[in-house]
Amino acid sequence: MASRSDVLRLALRLIGPLLLIAVIWRIDDKEALWGAIKDANWPLLAVTSLFTVPMIHLKIVRWRGLLAERGYAYPLRRSYAAALASMYLGMLTPGRVGDVLRIQYVRREIDAPYAEGLATTIMDRFSDLYVVAAVAALGTVHFASVLRGDLANATWLAVTIALVAPLLVLAKGPAELFGVLLARFAQRWQTNLDAVLRALRGLTRKSIVFAIPLTLGAYAISFAQGWLISRAIGIELSYFDVAALISATSLLGLMPISISGVGVRELFLALVFPALGLLPAQGVVFGLLVFLCINFAVIVMGFLAWQVAPPPFDARRAAT
Repeated sequence: MASRSDVLRLALRLIGPLLLIAVIWRIDDKEALWGAIKDANWPLLAVTSLFTVPMIHLKIVRWRGLLAERGYAYPLRRSYAAALASMYLGMLTPGRVGDVLRIQYVRREIDAPYAEGLATTIMDRFSDLYVVAAVAALGTVHFASVLRGDLANATWLAVTIALVAPLLVLAKGPAELFGVLLARFAQRWQTNLDAVLRALRGLTRKSIVFAIPLTLGAYAISFAQGWLISRAIGIELSYFDVAALISATSLLGLMPISISGVGVRELFLALVFPALGLLPAQGVVFGLLVFLCINFAVIVMGFLAWQVAPPPFDARRAAT
């Protein structure tokens, strides 16, 4: 029989799809939804998917650079396999737990201690978080006239958490206090936390001068993909409009109630699009095509990488 934790994980995975079904069910003009899908410029969408490759490349170069800063050289080919396999698992699980696999890969393949692997992975994610949060904050201000009430509050809450949470780790004080409390349960845990904090804080300057520009480049490509998707379905949105919308949905999609943001993204867009003079159905279609052209492309590449370089058995078992 399935354990209670297995049932809980399954329930979390179903929340996003259930939200998507509910959003589609509540759309009055379903013909507009199916028409937008049928009339989309599919050759343009196919080309748009190809831009996922350089976007992923920049992120992998960023991760390798953070590892190199800590003294660990990870061959490009192997880092591709590790990163893509981790992204594959992350895209298929709530909360992006696939990042745990990266730590296992660097431990097994380049003998990087757990603390170093965790620190570089955290900083890698922080780089994404700060860029997305900054664009989402600017977008919320940009859409202030149409983004109101609970929708605006939810967006600002997500932005605030995204900006404050990393500071609680990087700034001296809060994390150390947590370590003192942790020591009451197990001294070894505090020792591990101290090692992670030293490695993580040693990367702070590097992340600003190296990782952030690469992150900006990666998201510039991702936002361009979103802009092309809007053109493929006949929606007149500016590049910044698309960047703000994708950033906001990326933040909301981090909640561990959805796989790859499915459902959460479409719900947000279905609520925002009418305020922009567009149809809720167009918002849902735009969200689904963002998933198809960006997220699903990553899933396909990650699946292939998983077959070529399967993750360490311990990590795979821990993730299931």
